[in-house]
Amino acid sequence: MIDLRSDTLTMPDHAMLETVLSSPMGDDGRTNEDGRGEDATVNKLEDTAAAMTGKQAAVFVPTGTFGNSTAVMTWCHAGDNVLVEKDQHLLLTEKFCFDPDFGRLNPVLYHLGENQMPDPKEIEILLEQSQAKLVCLENSHNFSGGYCIDLPTMAQIRQIADRHGAKVHLDGARLFHAAAHLNVTVDQICQYADSVMFCISKGLGAPVGSLLCGTAEFCLEARKMRKLFGGVMRQAGVIAAPALYALEHNIERLNEDIENTRLIHQMLNGQLHKIGMQKDVQTNILMLDLSNAGIYAEEFCARAKEMGLLIRPVRTQYKVRLVVYKGISRQNAVDAANIILKLDHSL
Repeated sequence: MIDLRSDTLTMPDHAMLETVLSSPMGDDGRTNEDGRGEDATVNKLEDTAAAMTGKQAAVFVPTGTFGNSTAVMTWCHAGDNVLVEKDQHLLLTEKFCFDPDFGRLNPVLYHLGENQMPDPKEIEILLEQSQAKLVCLENSHNFSGGYCIDLPTMAQIRQIADRHGAKVHLDGARLFHAAAHLNVTVDQICQYADSVMFCISKGLGAPVGSLLCGTAEFCLEARKMRKLFGGVMRQAGVIAAPALYALEHNIERLNEDIENTRLIHQMLNGQLHKIGMQKDVQTNILMLDLSNAGIYAEEFCARAKEMGLLIRPVRTQYKVRLVVYKGISRQNAVDAANIILKLDHSL
């Protein structure tokens, strides 16, 4: 079975798991005046993440949802307006910040343009109208099909936010994929954000965890919020050690996943009769559109499973997502494309 449901399905290899046996650990929940805990491996991971993103500090959190929610609630208070893209993962799937019983923030929606990037002009108009305190960006963007925001657009949004006194938070769940596509370093993207979250447990291949990065002052406040949310961990070096291994060994190989995703796109391009598909591939995600295929996403995925391919519906009853990751070979990509072609020709 070829499983392309999500890159959260990556599995730690033996070398990654071995790091747990040799890494120093301590109680990450027992903190000093700077908020740092006593787990040396967690501290090393946080310092590594901060250096990579070009930030002063970082906080290790259990999940990307936890990291994004912590960041937004550190910057904002209940009742504040927040600019968020209408299909942003933080809004549609994570939800906490905008839930009327919990975060109680007000979403002000912006849109992606034809280039699948935010329109800085729309951002400025919405900031003028709403006096929002925060602009949330997602790079790469999950539900668009893994599209990225380029550096000139990031820079424009940064300048606009500064003019209106707003902060910028970057949901970088797949930040390293975006850097690979844009052919830039991670810190070049992050220089335009006040805070950034990236996941270790997706394409980077570690079992658990995300990093929230920003200034030392921001991270100290975020640690307080993490504790309030119940996210303080104890001997968290058991998950920080594989995360460190991922940052040291699994970044360059992300290009392999992007190439395999492009291979699927190339095999399908011009060969599909009923199924629609995104224009091009930038990272490790490919979206299929069943609007004109005469079949709902759930039924399509069920048929694909019968043929040996696990994929899943996203967003609407006509959208299906494929995600390539460590453990998916070039031959897997070829076989997945052939299954989709057979499905298309059977509709």
